[in-house]
Amino acid sequence: MPCCHRSKHSLTKNQSSLWGERKRKMDSEMTLSLFLVSAFTKKPKTTEVTAGSAAVFEAETEKAGIKVKWQRAGTEITESEKYVIKAEGNKHSLTISNVGKEDDVTYAVIAGSSKVKFELKVKEPAVPAPAASELPAPPVESSQNTEVISAGTQPEEPLDPIGLFVTRPQDGEVTVGGNITFTAKVAGESLLKKPSVKWFKGKWMDLGSKVGKHLQLHDTYDRNNKVYTFEMEIIEANMTFAGGYRCEVSTKDKFDSSNFNLIVNEAPITGDLDIRSAFRPVVRTSEAKSESQSDVDVWEILRKAPPSEYEKIAFQYGITDLRGMLKRLKRIKKEEKKSTAFQKKLDPAYQVDKGQKIKLMVEVANPDADVKWLKNGQEIQVSGLLYGWMLEKHPTPFAGVCMSHTFFQTLLLYIFEAIGNKRILTINHCSLADDAAYECVVGEEKSFTELFVKEPPILITHPLEDQMVMVGERVEFECEVSEEGATVKWEKDGIELTREETFKYRFKKDGKKQYLIINDSTKEDSGHYTVKTNGGVSVAELIVQEKKLEVYQSIADLTVKARDQAVFKCEVSDENVKGIWLKNGKEVVPDERIKISHIGRIHKLTIEDVTPGDEADYSFIPQGFAYNLSAKLQFLEVKIDFVPREEPPKIHLDCLGQSPDTIVVVAGNKLRLDVPISGDPTPTVIWQKVNKAVPGTTYNEFICYFHCPQLLFESEGRVRVEMHEDHCVFIIEGAEKEDEGVYRVIVKNPVGEDKADITVKVIDVPDPPEAPKISNIGEDYCTVQWQPPKYDGGQPVLGYILERKKKKSYRWMRLNFDLLKELTYEAKRMIEGVVYEMRIYAVNSIGMSRPSPASQPFMPIAPPSEPTHFTVEDVSDSTVALKWRPPERIGAGGLDGYIVEYCKDGSTEWIPALPGLTERTSALIKDLVTGDKLQFRIKAINLAGESGAAIIKEPVTVQEILQRPKIWLPRHLRQTLVKKVGETINIVIPFQGKPRPKIIWMKDGQTLDSKDVGIRNSNTDTILFIRKAELHHSGAYEVTLQIENMTDKVTITMQIIDKPGPPQNIKLVDVWGFNAALEWTPPQDDGNAQILGYTVQKADKKTMEWYTVFDHYRRTNCVVSDLIMGNEYFFRIFSENLCGLSETAATTKNPAYIQKTGTTYKPPSYKEHDFSEPPKFTHPLVNRSVIAGYNTTLSCAVRGIPKPKIFWYKNKMDLSGDAKYRMFSKQGVLTLEIRKPTPFDGGCYTCKAVNECGEAEIECRLDVRGNQMNLMDNTNTAMKNE
Repeated sequence: MPCCHRSKHSLTKNQSSLWGERKRKMDSEMTLSLFLVSAFTKKPKTTEVTAGSAAVFEAETEKAGIKVKWQRAGTEITESEKYVIKAEGNKHSLTISNVGKEDDVTYAVIAGSSKVKFELKVKEPAVPAPAASELPAPPVESSQNTEVISAGTQPEEPLDPIGLFVTRPQDGEVTVGGNITFTAKVAGESLLKKPSVKWFKGKWMDLGSKVGKHLQLHDTYDRNNKVYTFEMEIIEANMTFAGGYRCEVSTKDKFDSSNFNLIVNEAPITGDLDIRSAFRPVVRTSEAKSESQSDVDVWEILRKAPPSEYEKIAFQYGITDLRGMLKRLKRIKKEEKKSTAFQKKLDPAYQVDKGQKIKLMVEVANPDADVKWLKNGQEIQVSGLLYGWMLEKHPTPFAGVCMSHTFFQTLLLYIFEAIGNKRILTINHCSLADDAAYECVVGEEKSFTELFVKEPPILITHPLEDQMVMVGERVEFECEVSEEGATVKWEKDGIELTREETFKYRFKKDGKKQYLIINDSTKEDSGHYTVKTNGGVSVAELIVQEKKLEVYQSIADLTVKARDQAVFKCEVSDENVKGIWLKNGKEVVPDERIKISHIGRIHKLTIEDVTPGDEADYSFIPQGFAYNLSAKLQFLEVKIDFVPREEPPKIHLDCLGQSPDTIVVVAGNKLRLDVPISGDPTPTVIWQKVNKAVPGTTYNEFICYFHCPQLLFESEGRVRVEMHEDHCVFIIEGAEKEDEGVYRVIVKNPVGEDKADITVKVIDVPDPPEAPKISNIGEDYCTVQWQPPKYDGGQPVLGYILERKKKKSYRWMRLNFDLLKELTYEAKRMIEGVVYEMRIYAVNSIGMSRPSPASQPFMPIAPPSEPTHFTVEDVSDSTVALKWRPPERIGAGGLDGYIVEYCKDGSTEWIPALPGLTERTSALIKDLVTGDKLQFRIKAINLAGESGAAIIKEPVTVQEILQRPKIWLPRHLRQTLVKKVGETINIVIPFQGKPRPKIIWMKDGQTLDSKDVGIRNSNTDTILFIRKAELHHSGAYEVTLQIENMTDKVTITMQIIDKPGPPQNIKLVDVWGFNAALEWTPPQDDGNAQILGYTVQKADKKTMEWYTVFDHYRRTNCVVSDLIMGNEYFFRIFSENLCGLSETAATTKNPAYIQKTGTTYKPPSYKEHDFSEPPKFTHPLVNRSVIAGYNTTLSCAVRGIPKPKIFWYKNKMDLSGDAKYRMFSKQGVLTLEIRKPTPFDGGCYTCKAVNECGEAEIECRLDVRGNQMNLMDNTNTAMKNE
C-alpha cells in the first residue's frame, strides 16, 4: 500500500480506535445541535437522480445579503462548468450537471453559524445483465484449492475482545416522523454491579436530561446470558435529530464508548409521476467503451485500487457480482510472497503521547544492508544520527574530538541505531508534526507504518471568577489552561458563544491564558458564563447593574476667620466619578489660593487665606448623576472693643454660632476651636480634659501665658494650643475616638477668673459587624443573618452592604446596591455545588465600616426530588417487599440514603420501617401484623435534608396472596440436555407461586444425593449445580412444586457423554496386489453416545509415521488400497462419537506385506575404498586488530578423514575450560569467538587439528586497541547525562 493512501483497512482493532478518536474530534467541530435556531427558512433536501442528469438544490435565508457557502464532502465548492452557484436576494441555489457515481456524497450549505447537511443519491439507469461470457474470468489459482464462494454470504460480525460492548450501536437511517431504536449490549459476567451508560449527541449534550415525548431510554438484563441491553428510542424524528451520537459505558475500573450516526430523510413527496421520463433516451457510454476495454484485466485493476474506488470500477466495467469478486480478491492478496529483506517488519501503527519518546524497530535479513527511513515519503536526513554510531562508521574524523552538549542536543531529534540485524529509529519529544506515515526501505522492499501522536486532555488550571459591573463597563473573563494555544468553547447559560457580526463577544488567547471580552456590557449580558475544554469545565456569574451613586459623606457648613484655611470635603461610592465645584452657581476655577483635588472616592475644595469675598454658597455636582451637595462658608469678623484697665477675664463662646457645650467632629478630620477671651491685665489660660465619671480629675493640662512672649508655651503634638492677642485656639489634628470628652478652659487674672466646659464628640464609621451566619441553604439560595456592630461610630447605622465570593477566589462581589435595613437577607443566583463565603459592611452617615470576618464556608445544595416508581413487589402474612427507583434529580449534595415509613390506615402517625437509612432501592419490611392495612412512603436524604415523600396510592393489606405453582421451563431444557464429562452443569428453572412452594428434585424416581449434586432454591427459581459431570449423572430429573394440594412438575432429560473406547477384534483379513482388507467389531464402551464412525490409519513399518486413510467411516470393515509394493504396513482404527475420537486405537498385530512381482536383482560386490587422510588447513588464520569491548572471532577451515578433533591455544595455553571463549565447527569451518576482549586478550592464537592419520596446526596474531573505546564510553556517558 503506498504511503499517500494512509488507509485504516490495514489497522488492527486496537489501531482503528485511534481513527475513532480523530473522527470524534472532527464531529466536535460541527455546530449542529438539537435546539439551535437555524438561519435558513428553506433548507435543501436529499435528492435522488439518475446518472447523467442534473441535480438542483435550493435554500432560502432569513435575510438578504448573507454570505452562503456550499460544501462537498467537507470541501468548499467553487463555481465551474460542473457546479453552478446562484444567489438572488435571500434565495440561493446549487446546480450539479452531468451527475456521476462519484457525486454520490454528502453536501452542506453554511450561512453564518448554521450548517445544513443533505445528500445526493445517484441511481444507475436500467441496464440488462451481461452474459456469462462477458464476465471477466477469475485468475486460476490451483485445481486443489478451487472454492466457490456465494455472493450472498455475509461475514460473521466478530465480538469485541477489548471493550465492554458485546454489540455496539450501529448507524441508522429514518424518515421524518418515523421511529428508530439504537441498541447497545454489555457483557455482565465480570461486572459486580450494573454499569453506568450515558447517551450523548455531538460532543457535549447529555441526552439523559432530554427524555420525554421524542426520546425514551430503556435497559434490560438477560439473567441466563448475563448481558445488559440498553436502548435509545427516538420517536417521531425530525430533521434536527440528524447528526453524530455517542454511547458511553463505564464501570468501577473500565470505560468504553462507541460513536454512531443518524440520518433523517424527508418524507417522500406524493405527487404526479412524470411517466414521460421513463421514455427519455439514455446515453450509454459504457457499451462503447466495453469494446475497446475488452482486453482490460479487471482483477489487476481491483488489486491495485483503494477500497474507496471499488464501486466506481464496478459501475465502469459492468460488474454485477462485486461482493463475490472482492472475496476472491481478498484470498488472492493473502498469498503474498515472503519478504527476503525483512525478518520482522514494522507494526501497522504505533501510538505515543505528545512529548514522549517512541522507537520503531525492524529486523533485516542481511546485517550489512543499507537502511533508509522515510517520513511522509521524504528521507529523514543523516544529521540525526547517534554520535556513537558515527564513531563506529567513521572513527578517524572524530578521534580525540571533544564535542559540546549543544551539538548532542541537535542529534537527539531522530536517533538511528544498528544492533546486529536490528535497525531502530528513535523519535524524542514527539510533537503533532511527528504524526505521519513512516517507511523503512531496504533495497527494493519497504515496510510501512503510521505514528499517531495523542494529545493529552486540556485542563483548566485557573478557573473563571464571578464579576459584577455597571452598565457600559468592559467585562473580561480570564482563565488559564494547561497548554498554550488550546481550543476552548465559551457558553452563556448553556448556549455557545460565537463571533457575531456586531463583534459583541471577543475571544483572545495569550499563551496558556484564554479571555472572553465584552466591551459594552448591558443588562442582558447578566448570566452564567462557562468555558469548556476536553478535560474540564469552569463556570462564573456576571451581574450587570444600573449605575447608582451613594454619598458616604456630604460637605458641611464652615465658619472661618480671615487668613485661615477652609476645606470642603465629600465622599461618594464610585472612585471613578468626576465632578465640578460651584460658588453661588458659577464653576470654581482653581488658582494658587484655591485648590481642587480628587483622590479615590474623596473630593476636596481647599481655600487658603480666606477673605470676606470667599463667603458664599458652595456646591459639588457629580458628573452623570442628579446630585447637588451644598454647604455655606461664613466669614468671621473679629471686632476689638475698648477694655478698661481693670477688667475680669471673660470667655466669649457665644460668637461661635452653635451650642456652646457640644462640638461634633468627624474622626480623622481636624478640630480647630477658637475661644475669644478678654481681661485686663492679660489672663492666664488653662486647658483641662475632665473625666465625666469623677468630676475634677485632669488627664491633660495645657498652661499658656498671654502677653508674655518670653514665656509662651505652644505644644507641637497632635493636640495643641495656639495663643493669639484676643483669643486662643485649641487644635486636634486627626481626631480620634479617644479625643472625645469634656474639655474645660479656665482664664485667670488678678481681677478674677472665668471658665467654660466644652464637650467634644468624635463621630466615625461603625465598627465591622461580627461574621454573618448562614442558614436555610437551598439549591441556589441561602439566608444570611448578622448582628449590629458593637460601636455605631456615634451615628445611627443607616444600613448594611453584603458581599460574597467563591472559596478559592480572591474577588468579592457586592450583592446589593440599596442599603439593607434588616438584619437578614436572602442571597440568590448561586451555583449549586460551589463553596461560597459571605461578609458584611455597616454604613452610617459618616461612611462604610471595614468588612466583617468572612462567614463559615457553605455550599448551596438542595434536597433531592422524591424517589420514583415506588411500588409493592410482594406481600406475605408478615412482610411487605417494596422497590423504587432513585430520584430524577439528586444534585451536588449526592444521596445519603432513603427513609421508609408506614402508618396504619386512618392514622396520621408515621413509623420508621427500617432502622436508620438504607442505600438500596428495595426493602423488605418484616414483623407486620397479619390483616393490617398500611400506607407506605419513602423519602430520599442528602446533606440538604429530606425530599418530598413518594406514597403508594392504595393501602396495602398484610396478607399472603395464594398463587398456583407454575414452572417456566426454559426452551433449551425441553429437549435432551447433552453435556461432556468434566463440564460444569448449572440449570436454572424459574417458577411462580405463593406462599413459597415446596420444591422436590427426583432422579429416575429416587431422591437426589445432596453430596453429589448441589441444589439451591429461592422465592423465584431453583438451581441444580454439578461441578464436574460424570456418566452416572445421566438420567431423567423430575422437579415438583407443591403448595398445599396444588402441584406442578416437569421432567428434564440429561445425557452425559464421554469419548468411546477403541474398536475390538481388529483383523487383517486378506492382502492381495496393492490392497489389504480389515475387519473389526464396535467398541465395548460407546461413551454413552452413538458411534458416529471410525478413523482408519496406516503406517509404513520403516518410518512408523501414521497417515489417515478413512475418517468418519461408518462400516466395520474396509479395504485399504494404493499400498506400495515391497513395503510392510501396520493399521490402527479409532472410534468416534459426539465427544470425538477415542483416546486409544486398536492396532493390527502383524504387518501386511505387499509382495514384489517379477525377477529378483543381485547387486554386484565392490572393494571398499579407503578415504582416510590426515588433517589439512585449507584456509589459514589471519592476523587481526580489534577494538576492546566488542565481540570478535577468529576463523579458519580444515579437512581430514576421519573428522579431526580441534584444540585452541593462546600463547600455548589451552582455552578449552575458559568460559570467555566459545568454539564452533560447522562443515569444516572452525571459529573461535572472544567475548568483549580487553588489551589483556591480545597475543598469539593457535588452532590444532588431530585425527588417526596425523595432526596439523596454524597460528595468528590478535591485537586489542582500547583508546577509541574510552572515547566512546565518555561520549555515551555525556549523552545520558544530557
